[in-house]
This record gives sequence, structure tokens and C-alpha cells, in this order.
Amino acid sequence: MFSVVVTLAILMSLLMAGAWALQRATGSSGWIDAVWAASVGLGGIFAVVFAGGDGWRRGATLLLVVVWSLRLGGHIGMRTRGGGEDPRYAKLMEQWGSAALRLFIFLQIQAIAAFVLVLAVYLAASNTHVFPRMVDVIAMVVALGALAGEALSDAQLWKFRKTAAAKNSVCETGLWRYSRHPNYFFEWLFWCSFPLLAIQGAALSWVSLAAPAMMYWLLVHVSGIPPLEDHMLQSRGEKFRALQQRVNAFFPGPRKNEDRP
Repeated sequence: MFSVVVTLAILMSLLMAGAWALQRATGSSGWIDAVWAASVGLGGIFAVVFAGGDGWRRGATLLLVVVWSLRLGGHIGMRTRGGGEDPRYAKLMEQWGSAALRLFIFLQIQAIAAFVLVLAVYLAASNTHVFPRMVDVIAMVVALGALAGEALSDAQLWKFRKTAAAKNSVCETGLWRYSRHPNYFFEWLFWCSFPLLAIQGAALSWVSLAAPAMMYWLLVHVSGIPPLEDHMLQSRGEKFRALQQRVNAFFPGPRKNEDRP
């Protein structure tokens, strides 16, 4: 097991080094997250292949991580190919100036995040309990529902961005009426399913809880909502401030203060 875990860590580091090289070659930071999603998918496949858990459980785990990786990586890739630059990376690159070394270090930190997710996949696939238990059924419902929710929210935002209103307004259609970042919420919810698949008698299986905990911290407090909302405040001003008063940032919920402009 130790050798598999070390190999996964090295693999994530090498793949994100490749993301750094791709950014330097293309000048586009938008590809970084596409490579990151693909890296987690490749690492997940490796993890499942070398895990020793129940065969059906390994198959279900493999299905989830491959579908997640293809959908997210494909979505980000199409967005980047369409000419969209990720405002979070654009701001970082502007702040860094000569950014090559700092970007490389930053992407190695992302490799650590990828490793935490891949480790959760490995622990889920290593669970020897016969699949499916009731908790496994719940895990699959959560994971598939989260995948569908994230795909729907991404599609709704994509459709909004093609309208004339997108130039100076904010998206409040569909799932975006009830969360300012429903795609982030469903991304976090997806990773909540892996501890349900992983946790068993072995104490190490509880390490899988690090995946949803880390994703929540990153999305809500570090690299997700904070820089994106800073960008939206700069580009949309009072319209986005009003949205912040009406709509929850992360967890979907009832709209508030509808009487405010």
C-alpha cells in the first residue's frame, strides 16, 4: 500500500508539472484546471487498478472518478478553447509579474490537492466489504446527483453567457437563483460520496474524509469563491453586491431580501 500511495503522489506531481509546461508553451492558464481534472482521473484509474477491495466496489469507484474527470475536464477544456481566460489565474499572473517559478510552486500545491482526492478514491476502492451496502447506495445517489447538478449548473451558466445580458449583469437563472456558486456546491457534494464508499473498520479509511473537507476549504475560503467574487465585484459592481444580499454563496437556499434593488 505504501508504494502505491507514494507512486500516486509522484504521479500527481509530474502531471501538474506538465500543466505548468503547457501554460508556458501556450500562454493560456485556462488549461491548468483541465489538466488537473484529467490528472485526478488518471490517478484515480491507477488507484483503482492497484486497490484490493471488493470488485464491484472498485468498478463503481472507477465509474465515478472517470465520469467526473471527463465531464469536468471536457467542460473546462471547451471553455478555454473558446477563448475564455480564468480570471483567478489571470489575477495571480498579473500580481506575480515574472511568474514561471511561482506558478510551478503553486501547481505543485495543486498536485497535493489532487493527491488528497486520489487517495480518497484509493481508500474507497480498497474497502473489502461486499458492494453494495445501504451506505453505498446512498453514496452512489449522492455522487450521481452531484454530477448531474454540476453539469446542469455549468450548462445554465454557459447558456446565460451567450445572452446580451451577460455583458453587464449576473446569472440568476435555474440553480443560480438559489446559490451564487451551485457548480462549486455540487463539486464538493460529489467528493462527499467517497468517504461513504471508503469507511470501514480500518482506521486509515477515515482519512478519506480529508477529500470533502479539503474541497470545502479550497472552494469556499481559498481558490474558489473569494477570487472569483473579487473579480465579479470589479466587473459587475453594485449588481453583484445586490446578488450577494439575495443569494447564498455556497449552499443552495431560499432567496433573501427580494425587496432590495
